[in-house]
Amino acid sequence: MTRYIDVQDLARLVNRKGLATCLEEMAEYIRQDYLRWHDFEKCARLANHSPDGVIELMPVSDANLYAFKYVNGHPKNTQAGLLTVMAFGALGDVDTGAPMLLSEMTLTTAIRTAATSALAARYLARKDSKRMALIGNGSQSEFQAIAFHTLLGIEEIRLFDIDRRACEKLAANLAGYPQLKLVIADSVAAAVRGADIVTTVTADKAYATILTPEMIEPGMHLNAVGGDCPGKTELHRDIVERARVIVEYEPQSRIEGEIQQMPADSPTTEFWQVVEGRATGRESASQVTLFDSVGFALEDYSALRYVLDVAKTLEIGHDIALVPDLKNPKDLFALLRPAPAKVKADAA
Repeated sequence: MTRYIDVQDLARLVNRKGLATCLEEMAEYIRQDYLRWHDFEKCARLANHSPDGVIELMPVSDANLYAFKYVNGHPKNTQAGLLTVMAFGALGDVDTGAPMLLSEMTLTTAIRTAATSALAARYLARKDSKRMALIGNGSQSEFQAIAFHTLLGIEEIRLFDIDRRACEKLAANLAGYPQLKLVIADSVAAAVRGADIVTTVTADKAYATILTPEMIEPGMHLNAVGGDCPGKTELHRDIVERARVIVEYEPQSRIEGEIQQMPADSPTTEFWQVVEGRATGRESASQVTLFDSVGFALEDYSALRYVLDVAKTLEIGHDIALVPDLKNPKDLFALLRPAPAKVKADAA
């Protein structure tokens, strides 16, 4: 049988554990798996593009588990009352191919993206970071804010979105965090000024320059989340040229990340090298660091592994017959045979 986790199951799981706890624990699962980087069979995600969006498959496996995620990115969806990003995923047993988990991954992806962002910032941001700018206040913004508050101790976040209602929505949703100071800024420049960390998580599928060179101050850490497909960026090229750039998986980031603007031989460091201690994250207090995050399948593997472990512990979700369970595994046709008719006993 396959454990099935729908949206309400996942929401119940997060509410029972607490979002802050889920972010911390999922970040640790991700860190553990990055430490096993060479155990995984990896590839860049498979993408089918259309004029208004993209649909992607993200596979990865080790010797025990195979994971994949189906995910879209359609920035115009909100005009039709749909989410910009929707996803589901699965875990399978490598030895048998049997599906172990089928799970929603829209909410899960928001949590894992925020957990990955905060985990990377632990290695790349200055240790005394207290103020963050959050540019783009859509569906992932609350998760980013809570992750940085929980995992890094961020105390103040300056918000900006071209739709001020998005900022107001975010501020209202975070009213339960009175220790976190939220300030709605009138421009990107005003939000970024004096920030220790700048997170960009915008949705528009276009070459954009959300951040320009004159906004960048010495020692900033840039967490670029929104540039996650070909033809979509958030940072001016000069920023990328000058920063110390950390990516998740270079073959994918060259196609989809901020570094798609750069020559193929431009210097980058993969995050696993920093986690393992083979490379330094931040090299000086004045250095500008950039986590060019496009989302990588290994993080989904970690997230699905975490969801399955917690769901079993909390007895959340239910088992479904996703594949046949046969008395004779060579007789699939048996599923189509009509059940034997019941014989009624004659009355005495």
